[in-house]
Amino acid sequence: MTNDQEHYLQGRVQEYIWQKSADAGISRQRFLQILGTMVSATAIGGVAKPAPAYSQTGVKTKQNKILKPLPPGYISHGQGTLEMNWEAMYGRGYIVPNDWFYVHNRSTPPAFDPSTWRLHIEGTGVSTSCKFTYDEIIAMPSISVTCAIECAANGRRFFEEAYNTPLSGTRWRLGAIGVAEWTGVPLGLLLERAGLKSTAKDVLVEGADLDSLDSKATNKSKFNTVVPISKALADNSLIAYAMNGEPLPPDHGQPCRALFPGWGGNANVKWIERIEVSEMPIYTPWVTEQMVLIGADYPAITPYKGKLITYQNVKSAFELAWPATLSAGSYLLRGRSWSGKGKIVRVEVSLDGGKTWQFARLREPNFPFAWVRWDIEWNPVPGEYFLQARATDNLGNTQSTTVPWNDGGLLYGGVVSHPVTVT
Repeated sequence: MTNDQEHYLQGRVQEYIWQKSADAGISRQRFLQILGTMVSATAIGGVAKPAPAYSQTGVKTKQNKILKPLPPGYISHGQGTLEMNWEAMYGRGYIVPNDWFYVHNRSTPPAFDPSTWRLHIEGTGVSTSCKFTYDEIIAMPSISVTCAIECAANGRRFFEEAYNTPLSGTRWRLGAIGVAEWTGVPLGLLLERAGLKSTAKDVLVEGADLDSLDSKATNKSKFNTVVPISKALADNSLIAYAMNGEPLPPDHGQPCRALFPGWGGNANVKWIERIEVSEMPIYTPWVTEQMVLIGADYPAITPYKGKLITYQNVKSAFELAWPATLSAGSYLLRGRSWSGKGKIVRVEVSLDGGKTWQFARLREPNFPFAWVRWDIEWNPVPGEYFLQARATDNLGNTQSTTVPWNDGGLLYGGVVSHPVTVT
């Protein structure tokens, strides 16, 4: 855990203790701390032009949870999921096109009417409750940020394989990630217009999708996330309304979604309707029960059921089929590596299952909170191979050989062995 996360979690836990102890006469001053974590901002681009509303059309899957036409070669794991095909990314540009971007929809994207949709901002952390129309939001000063959105469960299947233990949830390999250029209004600007108070501590962002935390689908509630005020005010934290120069497609959050670069995918709430700013910590089951690592290596700290998930870790992927079959000859192996905490500065590749390593060439661009493309020559003879890639970011975070188990199969950051048969 980074120092940022330790301070954030410590402050929230102390606030929780104070809340539970107030009736016993424990002073507020003793427990109240101002969150000091600041997230470095990396905004790319300038003012974007307002875009017209996006009509909700497309080809639906059998489950009726994905509206966009499905590109060839993509992997569906069930209702509402679409995994990016890494082989299809070979030779493609830095940005993932909208139609190729991975999808994880808990429900069918809600209908959007620009004339009636409103974004509500309320809570004790602002002076005035207010609401904004879609036209008002797209007319505000905006920026564009190039960054990744990655599901916290990306790589879940590798936990199953490493521990020979099945897990519930989508069995992603490494395709639950995509990099796009997101355009929107800085969240801090919206909060300022609502009269943000200096005493504000937490920000809850709520979407329109209803879901349940239990397998029986009882007690449904609107999906939400909570971030500290420091993250909400970071220069690159947005309420995004455009993706790769187009209005947000329905599957990716139309009309607006939250964007918190570097944090797990759950934080980037889609189809947002409401923002609550509070002077006290906010705890919701979506955060305390789902956005946590639960296991022997992650002791629970009340009210969380495990270690709170914020930033994503370091991962790498080859732009190859899984498993891959190639003919003997000369190849330019390509892949991509990324980190939720910074930018990648080094990628090492092993062509012999981890026995020896060599540096890959890094290709520009290389944005923090996004990814870097890399390549290396390979001249294999017929046989069975396990290719590995190991990346390191500018903070020294690197991929490990093993990863401690957690019950949700979240944040797999280990080195992956990619099977390749050469004929």
